[in-house]
Amino acid sequence: MPSPPVSSSPSASAFLPQANAAGLRGWLQRSPAWVFVLYVSLSSFVVYACMYGFRKPFTAASYDGIHFFGISYKVVLVISQVLGYMLSKFFGIRFIAGMDPSKRAGFIVKLILTAWISLLLFGLVPAPYNFIFMFINGLPLGMVWGLVFGFLEGRRTTELLGAILSTSFIFASGLAKTVGKSMMLYAGISQTWMPFVAGAVFIGPLLLSTWLLNQTPPPSPEDIASRTIRLPMGKEQRRNFLKIFGLALIPIITAYAMLTVLRDFTEDFANELWSETGFRNNADVFAGTSTIVSLIVLAVIGGFFLIKNNFRAFQLNNVIIIGGFLLAAGATVAFHLHLISSVAWIITASAGLYLGYVPYNCFYFERMLAAYKIPGNVGFLIYIADAFGYLGTVVVLLVKEFVHIRYTWVDFFTGMFYVSAALGVMFVLWSSVLFTKIYRKQNH
Repeated sequence: MPSPPVSSSPSASAFLPQANAAGLRGWLQRSPAWVFVLYVSLSSFVVYACMYGFRKPFTAASYDGIHFFGISYKVVLVISQVLGYMLSKFFGIRFIAGMDPSKRAGFIVKLILTAWISLLLFGLVPAPYNFIFMFINGLPLGMVWGLVFGFLEGRRTTELLGAILSTSFIFASGLAKTVGKSMMLYAGISQTWMPFVAGAVFIGPLLLSTWLLNQTPPPSPEDIASRTIRLPMGKEQRRNFLKIFGLALIPIITAYAMLTVLRDFTEDFANELWSETGFRNNADVFAGTSTIVSLIVLAVIGGFFLIKNNFRAFQLNNVIIIGGFLLAAGATVAFHLHLISSVAWIITASAGLYLGYVPYNCFYFERMLAAYKIPGNVGFLIYIADAFGYLGTVVVLLVKEFVHIRYTWVDFFTGMFYVSAALGVMFVLWSSVLFTKIYRKQNH
């Protein structure tokens, strides 16, 4: 069996403080499992939550009265950032798959600092011509998830670590918007300078948490025996993988693309949706509701790591994803029948959305590699799914803007939840059947 990948070292980042990393890493290796889980999950959570402080605060502004080529300026900004983020995901299929573990921390810091500089230029250049810097902002940030998750994958506790990490992008999206809107409401920061100033709040915690995460030891021999070794994937390895699994990946990535579109719209246009439902001048509503959704998702999927059989756990992901689609659609039906309030609808539908979305980002592909005994890495698969997911977001944004149909944001999200649930359940079931056939063939 090949030796495990080399863990990251302190020299991976010139931007980070230096310390006796070997001592801290060795202490983590000797510590009880709960200490290791607490340390790694909290440090990774803070790193990714801080990344959102450079990505999402601008969505708390409305940018009313500004248009560019006849398009709402905010929509231009959202499309610009998502385009950059999407291109980053396509590039990341190769970049993250072949990443040297010792360079992860350095890239995390460099990429986020690049995104912050783009927000400085966004503030300096007058609207609407500063939209190009929102595109540049999205380019580096799309790489961060794969780099952070690389520290977590291939371990017996990966699902628990990943569940806590995944709640960061539920909680942090609301936190980032709360910080951004508070700066405008209470500090008088302008809409164009608010994203850069909000980033300043997160830069210190980012540097410290990245350094702490960089001390994570590599997977143990017991981890490797349970989950298979995780190695960089070259061109030949990626090609061989797609020959076997490519057809089965198509329906599941299609379902994920629909979840990604829904998730992006609920994040980027949450301000407009809340305004329609009576919360126009409430900055706390973003962080408050996202915290509730985070806790719901963590409670449902946090114990996934206790399932030892990798194929059973892999297929159970499909049950969770289907349940998420149905919960979102069911909450929407209840809202329109006036059985629940708008707040209960948004929280419940968002919880369903994330119950479908989160497994793809840490559980689904983690257990897939383990079940089929593939010595690759999760980043390759996540970035294939993310690339097409964000491509779907761009397409829907453009169609929504250029196909002029009168509707409210409540109507828009209602239709999206219904259509996604109907198609999503079908695609997940189809993919499950295809993966089962491959597994039986390999184990015949």
